[in-house]
Amino acid sequence: MKMFAVAMLLVAGLTLAGCGSNNNPANINGNWTATLTGSQNFNFTTSIIENSDGTISVTNFSFSSNSSCFVSGETETGTFALSGNFNGKVTGKFGMIVKSGMPSGNTLALTGDVNGNTITGTWTLTGSSGCTGNGTFTMNKS
Repeated sequence: MKMFAVAMLLVAGLTLAGCGSNNNPANINGNWTATLTGSQNFNFTTSIIENSDGTISVTNFSFSSNSSCFVSGETETGTFALSGNFNGKVTGKFGMIVKSGMPSGNTLALTGDVNGNTITGTWTLTGSSGCTGNGTFTMNKS
């Protein structure tokens, strides 16, 4: 009976060890650099933090390309829907909207797919004359 109890404790210990915490959890949190190409070209950098409600907080947003469509005072919002976290690789759907402060009324919308440290998808720009377009984008986590 003692051998059976020892064997059960050993099995339980090995099972619990296999369920240990992941010291390197993958998520969307971090610094990102984006390249948008198409009818207009944009580049920007930003920091993203995933919130528990499926939204993301976007901070330190800065265009690194010059555009009269976004001069100052932009606001950014976004969403992220986690599809999986398989072996430390996060996947899911991504959405982000950048609204111009000046000139007002210009909106850049990005929708795409997260695959590890890369987000790819499409973008559309709506707004004032000369501030419209669409194309594709790639964002890389740095």
